[in-house]
Amino acid sequence: MGKINYGRVILGGIVGGIVAGTLDWLVNGVWLGQSWADNVKFLHHPDAFSAPGFLFYMYLIVIAGGILATWMYAAIRPRYGAGVRTAVYAGLVTWALSILLPNVWLGYLTGIFGRRVTLYSTLGGIVEVVVGTIVGAALYKEAESTPTG
Repeated sequence: MGKINYGRVILGGIVGGIVAGTLDWLVNGVWLGQSWADNVKFLHHPDAFSAPGFLFYMYLIVIAGGILATWMYAAIRPRYGAGVRTAVYAGLVTWALSILLPNVWLGYLTGIFGRRVTLYSTLGGIVEVVVGTIVGAALYKEAESTPTG
């Protein structure tokens, strides 16, 4: 069993995060954009999607999430084996912690956001995070072990 290759975790996380961020923009910015705008207007907040620098900061956040998801893949890979199935497991855990639980809190328990837009965003998030994790995992390779002798 090799050690985690952090350079490949970062590379896979950046690429996987960009993929996940692009899918997130399509889901929440294009498909659900008007619903989100209506929700934040109801709360008397400006539309975040049109704020200067929004996409830059969004991509920073999803790249950080991509790095964490790729790290999770690398961490569970020795137990579950390399491949898409393990990447899906890592993606589902990342999705549950980063999207499902916060959206249940904000959309269902507190009612801050509408239930429909929160549900669709949560379901879209499964695709975003799992696909991004699969891409990040595809770029991950274990660090070479140095023989001792």
